[in-house]
Amino acid sequence: MGSSLLPYQAILASLLFIGISISFDLTTAQQTGTTRHYNFDIRLHNVTRLCHSKRILTVNGKFPGPLIIAREGDRVLVKVVNHVSNNVSIHWHGIRQLFSGWADGPAYITQCPVQSGQSYVYNFTIIGQRGTLFWHAHITWLRATLYGPLIILPKKNMSYPFAKPFKEVPIIFGEWWNTDTEAVINQALQTGAGPNVSDAYTINGFPGPLYNCSANRTFKLKVEPGKTYMLRIINAALNDDLFFSIANHTFTVVEADAVYVKPFETDILLITPGQTTNVLLKTKLNPSNTTFLMAARPYFTGQGTFDNSTVAGILEYEKISAKNYSKISIRGLQIPTLPPINGTSFVANFSSKFRSLATAQFPANVPQSIDKHFFFTVGLGSSSCPKNQTCQGPNGTKFEASVNNISFTLPTISLLQAHFFGKSNGVYTTDFPSFPITPFNYTGTPPNNTKVANGTKVVVLPFNTTVELVLQDTSILGAESHPLHLHGFNFFIVGQGFGNFNPQKDPLNYNLVDPVERNTLGVPSGGWVAIRFRTDNPGVWFMHCHFEVHLSWGLKMAWVVLDGKLPNQKLPPPPSDLPKC
Repeated sequence: MGSSLLPYQAILASLLFIGISISFDLTTAQQTGTTRHYNFDIRLHNVTRLCHSKRILTVNGKFPGPLIIAREGDRVLVKVVNHVSNNVSIHWHGIRQLFSGWADGPAYITQCPVQSGQSYVYNFTIIGQRGTLFWHAHITWLRATLYGPLIILPKKNMSYPFAKPFKEVPIIFGEWWNTDTEAVINQALQTGAGPNVSDAYTINGFPGPLYNCSANRTFKLKVEPGKTYMLRIINAALNDDLFFSIANHTFTVVEADAVYVKPFETDILLITPGQTTNVLLKTKLNPSNTTFLMAARPYFTGQGTFDNSTVAGILEYEKISAKNYSKISIRGLQIPTLPPINGTSFVANFSSKFRSLATAQFPANVPQSIDKHFFFTVGLGSSSCPKNQTCQGPNGTKFEASVNNISFTLPTISLLQAHFFGKSNGVYTTDFPSFPITPFNYTGTPPNNTKVANGTKVVVLPFNTTVELVLQDTSILGAESHPLHLHGFNFFIVGQGFGNFNPQKDPLNYNLVDPVERNTLGVPSGGWVAIRFRTDNPGVWFMHCHFEVHLSWGLKMAWVVLDGKLPNQKLPPPPSDLPKC
């Protein structure tokens, strides 16, 4: 085992030094199994990027928002007060929310949104998790600016399964839009076309020197020679998978989605929206320069438009003799080599390297026998243009997205409330198809009919059911990688491949020993992925694409997990301050 946990003072120093706002009681934070209180005030705040100023929604006036930090076993209470005209809800991405589904946050799934002038206290306990996650708004496209890191430290006196890093630094990718993102998606939904793309990617809120008017808005990671830094990397971008690298440096991957993994080295990362990855960066004893560029740009295989730009930051060595180095301008620095935009082969190879530790302390509890099998197709489709309207989607239609050809329609009250109080009639139906109703060659020649069905349909499962789910990409409107996120559970990725899933041959090659455990995965472009999980958490749990545009088009569904028979296997009633629709 590695050395003991970094003290809070060291973490605070490293976080403060990169400009991330922190607000909590240090004395309380040094205890274990404690209750941590946070206040989130949702307000408009003036922010300038790319020489463009606008008022954006923020938490406590920060962009990105404030850090949440806790230890495994802690209880977290976050009071969210809405001071703006938009309805708001907050999701604690990756938190299991064991028996606390009322705090999960997706609007109209587990709660009605917090309306203007109202507040809600999110109350959850972190059970069996440690690592890096993040929080974000979970309604329309408000997470464009409402997001921030969520760091879970091990229990006090517990160590990492690797040597103690010198410092820990969150790196959170996002996007900057000169226009109002709500206007962007509303226009797209009205016209049926793809939405306009962002104007820049950001690292910790900064676009960096490769964009116009941004040289003085660049993230700088200041390091010392011969030290090991843990970078807590988060992709909070709305619509893009991202490649990331630091010139002339190598990472050791040690965690994914707040689960430790078998360490492996790489000089390039691929991270989808919703994923988090902890890496160790060992700085050079005698670097060739004092300054190196870090850069991220998208991975994209779809047919639509995307932000084909590169965000850069700076790795800067300190405490070395300046006389040995000539002054180098940013323009003279080398951008790290990244895979091609459509580098699917790199993505597949990189993804295959993730393995669970599968040790006695950190076991991989993969379901070995399966109660329920599901096969879901995911991808884009279309819907008919309304009468007397011109639509700009494929062949005059409107873009839609679907799971098993069902484009999910959000209800007007929360699914969890309807389920808990037995008032599902007229809110949702329980006939979501377990397999595609009309099978076809999913990754071959697209069918002539690209139209999708619409509905609010769910899958109902008993408590403690073991599930195997195969997610199959489709080429109906072009093959594309889809970052699928499952609320309420972690899952094991037991297999993946290209082409159409073969139910006779492909399961023979499953990894049931040490598959990676995650909460968000990338369905391979033109391929499939198989996951397994156990329904040990009663409630209603959202599963959706983490590309915000695909979520808006309907690539989402919900699982209803019934209460177990024992008293400690039942979802408690909702809190008294649960928002009303």
